Amino acid sequence: MTGFGRAAFRVGVASFEVEVRSVNHRHLDARVRLPRALAALEAEVRERIARHLARGKVDLSVAAPDAGALPPALTIDLEAARAYLRAARELRHGEQVPGELGVGVLLGLPGVARFAEPELPEEDLRRELLSAVDAALAGADAMRAAEGAALERELLARVSLVAELAASLAERAGVVQGAARERLQKRAQQLAQETGLRDEARLAQEIAIAADRLDVTEEIVRLRSHVEQFREGVASAGPGQPVGRRLDFLLQELGREVNTIGAKGSDAPLTSLVVDLKTELERIREQVQNVE
Repeated sequence: MTGFGRAAFRVGVASFEVEVRSVNHRHLDARVRLPRALAALEAEVRERIARHLARGKVDLSVAAPDAGALPPALTIDLEAARAYLRAARELRHGEQVPGELGVGVLLGLPGVARFAEPELPEEDLRRELLSAVDAALAGADAMRAAEGAALERELLARVSLVAELAASLAERAGVVQGAARERLQKRAQQLAQETGLRDEARLAQEIAIAADRLDVTEEIVRLRSHVEQFREGVASAGPGQPVGRRLDFLLQELGREVNTIGAKGSDAPLTSLVVDLKTELERIREQVQNVE
């Protein structure tokens, strides 16, 4: 399911923004992008993602203002500056080199002054980052929960339609069986009239074989059982209780029973019901791919 969350935090002079985006995926696939100052915390960020999400393609990025650059700080290497000054005095007094080494010139000498990213307290960074990551993931969770509630309603409505079609299948299968018995009896009567022979035992056997071939009672019972298990699975979904794989397995079993019923029945209305059932199961399967 789709989720989006955002949070911000600040440590000293540096501010950061955390953004989380997630879409459906069969497994948990997390991509994390952190600025250099936070790179050492990537493993803990991934662990936080796994706490919140069991499945999904997740993109989590942390950005700092000004394209990720922290405000630079000027640092002066006093030892380097003193070394330059000592060398200047020795040249002036020992070698009789005229001139003075001013501050402006001194700051421009290599190694004396440089701009660098400020050092930020590691523990503060860790605490604030993980807190913001939790907040962003919670926002994404809330969006996923809202989508999940709508998806639950749709799945239950569609599986109810599957149950109705199963009931129609059971009714039509009984009609098909009755018609088969009637055809066999008429054929037996026709043969008896033509030949004067009537084998009641053989007739009963043929009727039993035909009825067994067309009997879909077991398939209907299992189909109804899978429907109830599917409903229970949808109802049991919740945080930390992923049901997507279970629902996907039940859909496979439902499809298997429907295929068996279709193979047994040669009646046009029954075949039409089988096609309707397969169509509905495929629609449900598309939605179940969005269930964690």
